[in-house]
Amino acid sequence: MSLSREQVLHIAKLARIALTPDEVERFREQLSSILDHFALLSEVPTEDVEPTAHPLPLRNVMREDVVQPSMPREDVLLNAPEQEEGMFRVRAVLE
Repeated sequence: MSLSREQVLHIAKLARIALTPDEVERFREQLSSILDHFALLSEVPTEDVEPTAHPLPLRNVMREDVVQPSMPREDVLLNAPEQEEGMFRVRAVLE
């Protein structure tokens, strides 16, 4: 599938990027090549393949939740732009 110059400019506009005329031509060729690869994938017979969310069985790998010592509060608050009563002070999100 070959993209037109106008289609590439439309994509660039959606992405809010400015392209030089040379970049438009280069991206037109590259994006067209990518779409050709997807067209090849659509030709692969998948009628007898079960739908899957992941090709391998998944399992959660979690460590035990063990209490460990943390940094002292004073050290943590050293880099805070604002603090109040030993806590981070942030602007209210909802009023």
